[in-house]
Amino acid sequence: MNIGVVKEDADGERRVGLVPATVKTLVAAGHTVTIEQGAGLEAGFNDEAYSAVEASIADHAAVIGSCSIIVKVGVPTVTNIMEYKRGTSLISFVYPRRNPEILAAAAEAGISLYAMDAMPRITRAQNMDVLSSQNNLAGYKAVIVGANALGSIFPMMTTAAGTLRPAKVVVFGAGVAGLQAVATAKRLGAVVEVTDIRPETREQVESLGGRFIIVEGLDEVTIEGGYVAEVGASVLAKQQEAVNKSLAKADLVITTALVAGGTAPTLISDEQLALMRRGSVIVDIATEAGGNCASSRADETVTINGVTIIGCNNLAATVPTHASELYAKNIVTYLTAVTNENELSTDVSDEIVSATLVVHNGEVRI
Repeated sequence: MNIGVVKEDADGERRVGLVPATVKTLVAAGHTVTIEQGAGLEAGFNDEAYSAVEASIADHAAVIGSCSIIVKVGVPTVTNIMEYKRGTSLISFVYPRRNPEILAAAAEAGISLYAMDAMPRITRAQNMDVLSSQNNLAGYKAVIVGANALGSIFPMMTTAAGTLRPAKVVVFGAGVAGLQAVATAKRLGAVVEVTDIRPETREQVESLGGRFIIVEGLDEVTIEGGYVAEVGASVLAKQQEAVNKSLAKADLVITTALVAGGTAPTLISDEQLALMRRGSVIVDIATEAGGNCASSRADETVTINGVTIIGCNNLAATVPTHASELYAKNIVTYLTAVTNENELSTDVSDEIVSATLVVHNGEVRI
């Protein structure tokens, strides 16, 4: 296969679709790889590193003109889509339910669009799951961002001048990002509480040293594909009541929750925000999907009644070297799994192909 990697053009996007180590793997398997000039610089990989593993270096027009498969990270724009020649297969983040205009543009342009974020939550696809690999890093970085914004430290500290109490951290959502936030906050010495309406996450939270906020009625929640599909109003009311007690004492709150379709539920209303102490901090890493805090703003920091709210759209991109390495490994594993006689498979009887191939032959498939 002739695989091309384009330079990311979205603001703040510093990752790259393939790193030199993964290019070496693809070349050894008989594929050719062409990298756009400077595509890896923001992630710490120069053109010479790619040339050393037998990748070709070319300008943007040459990459998209010569390669039948294009790998990128960020969600393509309609302008991006219209650049590619008909018949191109584009692999990237897409978030198809949030971006119908991208799907429509791909169908019109005759592009096959593979959405890595639509990977099914099955055992066979675990090592291709870009949401897990990138959210893991985002959960770690959310704690670092929050710690930097706090006017206090995380661990308990006993000094000659007295004892400092440990920070209290509340995490909304016990998915990959939330669990990594728990682990990171605990390593830094904080006391951590976690709220999630999926009861099966309790054991995972407690195994990391966090306290799970218990709410009656969680067994009534409907889960689909690892996301919450339906939850009753009474359960939500009970959860809010239980969480409010923790919010009032929290130094740092990290929100990570998404529901089916990749949207973000509002979990902290303005009324709940008023319960929080001056000097406390909220890091909302779900702002790209609408945000978990009613007052959060995408990639902005606002202060309301002394509470700092930091909206973070793309935290994985702030650690681009490791984020790119993990994403690239996901991509190579995916290419290996869905390649059929040296071309990408379009066999939708394969569960992985069916889930990720969101546009093909002019048809939107979701």
